[in-house]
Amino acid sequence: MEKTKAKTEQQARDIGIPVIPPSTVCTDRHCPFHGGLKVRGRTFTGAVIRDVTHKSTMIEFPRKFYLPKYERFENRRTRVKAHIPPCLPIKKGDVIKIMESRPISKTKNFVAIEVVKK
Repeated sequence: MEKTKAKTEQQARDIGIPVIPPSTVCTDRHCPFHGGLKVRGRTFTGAVIRDVTHKSTMIEFPRKFYLPKYERFENRRTRVKAHIPPCLPIKKGDVIKIMESRPISKTKNFVAIEVVKK
């Protein structure tokens, strides 16, 4: 009985960057706070453009691309698939921060670490 109590009261581990850890506890092994997934590399902030289905979603963020011929910038967008741990309350339209990790699946190399704006 003490083992289950200790498991439910598990504290979120430090992931190495200054973010507020989630208040709820999850048992997802791909969670950077409660599982064994390590985060590294690039960090992006973008809007969730697809509903969270089976712990994954798609993030979109705009960027500027320079056209040398016209000496102007054009707006382009980047879409990245990211893993969403169950302890983070994320839905379509939220602005979240994602960070690079090892490959989680064929197309997912990023994991959500913080909700910036709901």
